[in-house]
Amino acid sequence: MIPASFDYVEAASAEAAIAALTEHGDEAKLMAGGHSLIPLMRFRLATPAVVVDISRLSGLSYVRDGGDHLAIGALTRHCDVETSDMVRSQAGLLAHVAGQVGDPQVRHRGTIGGSLAHGDPASDLPAALLALGGSVVARGPGGERVIPAAELFTGFLETALAPDELLTEVRVPKVPDARWSFQKFNRRAQDWAIVGVAACGNGAGTGVALINMGQTPMVAAAVQSALASGASAADAAARAAEGTEPPDDLNGDAEYRTHLAQVLVGRALAEMA
Repeated sequence: MIPASFDYVEAASAEAAIAALTEHGDEAKLMAGGHSLIPLMRFRLATPAVVVDISRLSGLSYVRDGGDHLAIGALTRHCDVETSDMVRSQAGLLAHVAGQVGDPQVRHRGTIGGSLAHGDPASDLPAALLALGGSVVARGPGGERVIPAAELFTGFLETALAPDELLTEVRVPKVPDARWSFQKFNRRAQDWAIVGVAACGNGAGTGVALINMGQTPMVAAAVQSALASGASAADAAARAAEGTEPPDDLNGDAEYRTHLAQVLVGRALAEMA
């Protein structure tokens, strides 16, 4: 329960953080709220030689109108996403999901960028971003690039972010009139979801994403395809587990999670209707 020794760097700017990542490469890890990195370090599942603290970069904490989308700074706390009038009115699903993360202490410390960069398949916010069809902005030595949410999560706790890139912004389309639902099944309040579903529908179609149904946060592609072809909500929900690899653990086996995914997608689609 004690982390391995490491060097500590407090970054005074985004550029300084990127410079530290460039210098130390894979040996460095960024820390913002610390709720993802520190537990891994305490169990020695992560042993960075250098921890780059970016928690004081206030310039990366904001919610702005980006025209056809909302621009949310990567260091915006979960509680600020949850309570933002702009997020509530333009992307209600994201505000609601941010309010379901952990407990108040976690929501007042954890950041949206940290949650997404961690890439945990059991995490809530990645599913919300996928269902909304959002993206993230990454900044590195070569400049900025935009990564669609569908391309961000590449493996278990792995993302498309390069070792010398800093996630600086989250972008979500404005969907003020969208119908949405978030379904999360867990054994106790504040637990990680055994299975969860984030869904959002508007004139452009319906986005459905799954929590804890594979090695990465994932889109329920079969459900989306069924809905697009005119299938009923029940028929679409029956395809919820297609293309997934649900884990087996103490909370449930793959068969149990498959059933949960079908039930929760059905509930989400019914609530949206």
